[in-house]
Amino acid sequence: MSANAATTMTPEDILVPNLIDTCAEALRSVETVYGAAKTGVSARIGRDEKGRVSGAALETEQHAAHSLAWLGTYVESLRQMHGWADRLLAEDKFGTLEALILQAAFGEYLAQIAGGIPMSQGEYARLEDMGAGETARRALDAAPVRALIAGGATTQIREQIAHILAERDGAATYGDCGLDEDYDMIRDQFRRFADEKVIPHAHEWHLKDELIPMEIITEMAELGVFGLTIPENLGGFGMSKTAMCVVSEELSRGYIGVGSLGTRSEIAAELILGGGTDEQREYWLPKLASGEILPTAVFTEPNTGSDLGALKTRAKQEDDGWVLNGNKTWITHAARADIMTVLARTVPGTTDHKGLSMFIAPKTRGDCANPFPNPEISGGEIEVLGYRGMKEYTVAFDDYKIPSDALLGGVEGQGFKQLMKTFESARIQTAARAIGVAQNALEIGLKYAQDRNQFGKSLLNFPRVSGKLGAMAVEVMIARQLTYFSAREKDADRRCDLEAGMAKLLGARAAWSAADNALQIHGGNGFALEYPISRVLCDSRILNIFEGAAEIQAGVIARRLLES
Repeated sequence: MSANAATTMTPEDILVPNLIDTCAEALRSVETVYGAAKTGVSARIGRDEKGRVSGAALETEQHAAHSLAWLGTYVESLRQMHGWADRLLAEDKFGTLEALILQAAFGEYLAQIAGGIPMSQGEYARLEDMGAGETARRALDAAPVRALIAGGATTQIREQIAHILAERDGAATYGDCGLDEDYDMIRDQFRRFADEKVIPHAHEWHLKDELIPMEIITEMAELGVFGLTIPENLGGFGMSKTAMCVVSEELSRGYIGVGSLGTRSEIAAELILGGGTDEQREYWLPKLASGEILPTAVFTEPNTGSDLGALKTRAKQEDDGWVLNGNKTWITHAARADIMTVLARTVPGTTDHKGLSMFIAPKTRGDCANPFPNPEISGGEIEVLGYRGMKEYTVAFDDYKIPSDALLGGVEGQGFKQLMKTFESARIQTAARAIGVAQNALEIGLKYAQDRNQFGKSLLNFPRVSGKLGAMAVEVMIARQLTYFSAREKDADRRCDLEAGMAKLLGARAAWSAADNALQIHGGNGFALEYPISRVLCDSRILNIFEGAAEIQAGVIARRLLES
């Protein structure tokens, strides 16, 4: 079909009748598929002598287990997309764009479930890998599934979405996100901030490898970014994790480094709220909320990576405090930090997570020229492809003395548990940052496609270009709804490590895919450093690594699914 034909078609020509009900019926089919896959993977992995999922078998059957994690993520994503559409319909907000996005989401994800879910380049989760069998195939042959694949996984519907987006400006390019007016107001405020204060300068900060200016941090503090979810009685705004998602998304749409500044305070505040003493909460949280102090998280070590239980940095108690010795790496925003949340081993003779403790360690603020003014702290910058606005460092402690009340919670051996409590919020926020990066890629790619003319017409009028943009918009909305769901679960004080992990897993892939496709739309210009999309591509790549690499994340999700 030609591009001109696509733009003259009406949505009624391609929308499936009774769309939301058809999606509900298809959901029942994919639940059957998931059940068959879970049964197949469970049979391979089995249980140990204590009745727990076998860790050794989980590793041996890693591909099958991770395939189940991706399938489970897709099923939950489709649930949330259906719920989103249902809510919009009830509020009379389910418009043409939303209907097209819903149908494309179901059509594409159902087609991938049937043919293979991309876990990464060259790795696919196939039903055969999970031993799903004929039960799954019969479920996918149901009429609603076939109708949605035929009507949703098409070039035509993606073109329609792209051309509707091209007619809109600003936040309208999202479609209705399904949040109430209060969240829309928050989005508008931070979108304006990103448009006016961040986007015009972000690429220069990246190219010059500069720290984000302190003026920006000051303005963010005034807007309440650093105290967003800290309780009001401790100096914060007491807002929800859903609000945190909206803010993180918009700031990261401007520049991932700006969006990630809030992550530093979020992690520190979660640690102190969840594990600190009353005195620690009352002293540190108001200072974090106001931006008076800037924190950094000091967890990772050179030879441990994701294996935090194997950390070797030690803290020894003396009469007048604690003494830190050891090496850390990949410490974000370390130079400017005023405090460090440090995970260190305090229990002699231990070699696992049970001997770890968390500390709130004061530090003298440095700068690029002198990142570590304290003589007992040394380190150097790690040069990176992207994610540059805060800089990454190695850090070495050589008899670094910290106060006796620096031990978080005042009890040794609780550090790993205290850190684990923060993972839900950290991964929800990382998913939100990924959505912001993906949205930025979509907007950059869309503008370039509209402005760039080749062979007598704009790039937008070429089906493979508009198709890429439409696909980006669909997956950004899917990841957004999954992330908002995980945030709502957190706000309701329900366990959500599974949902947060799924949101992070999918959001990171969506960001990389959107950035890569937007760069492809730019052609050779996308490979030029002067074009912002080159930065967005570099920035997007880190999302699949930090806060739990995709492979680690899939393993965690798989274990939770098999345990349930």
